[in-house]
Formats: sequence, structure tokens, C-alpha cells
Amino acid sequence: MLTLSTSTLTGTDVRNRDGENLGDIKDFMLDVESGRVIYAVLDFGGFLGIGDKYFAVPLEAFEADTTREELVLNVTKDKLENAPGFDKNNWPATPDASFVESVYDFYGQSESYQRSRMTREPVLN
Repeated sequence: MLTLSTSTLTGTDVRNRDGENLGDIKDFMLDVESGRVIYAVLDFGGFLGIGDKYFAVPLEAFEADTTREELVLNVTKDKLENAPGFDKNNWPATPDASFVESVYDFYGQSESYQRSRMTREPVLN
């Protein structure tokens, strides 16, 4: 098991399996009642690295590359552009269940999301 603090992961570069830069981790959204991370907030550039949207990504969708000290996300840049997210200047105060479910569905993690909702277990075991 690899255990890291959120402050260690904040700012971590994210690449896809082809080595393309997908951005970096900006923050994490937590469910304080269950004590689990709901999703990571990914900043995926834009024109000259300045984008207007952040992307929500379940932690289960990432793989840790400890050699390169980065996270790997199995998604193309084109697919990521259509991922669920939110405006950088308008963060959701409390993400609704349908938004979170769409995030997990997009990355093929709906089973872990449903399990955590039914049992109130942390999404990550």
C-alpha cells in the first residue's frame, strides 16, 4: 500500500500512458462525514496553459508512477476535454450526487462509487 499526504500530491504532474502531460493536481474534494476523498481536482491547461475549467477525477482512476513521481491517468487529451468538471472560478460548494456519479461513470469507476454509497465505506480501500 502506498500512503501519501494530500499536500504531497497537490501539484503532482499527471500524464497519460502515452506520456502526454495532462496537467497537475490542484486540490481534493472530501466527504467529511465518511472521511473519504470524493475526487481529485485536475488542472488541464488550456490556451498557453491557462484554462477555465478544472476536472474531477476519482483517485481510483490514477496509477502512481513512483519512479517519475507523477500520476498516470489512462485517458487521451481529447477524452479529457469532455470529462466532468467545473469552472475554475465557480467551485461546487457541495457537489451533488449526480455530478459525482457522472465523474465515476466517466472513468469507469461506477462500481466503487456505488459500493461506497451503499456501505458508507471509504471509496479507497
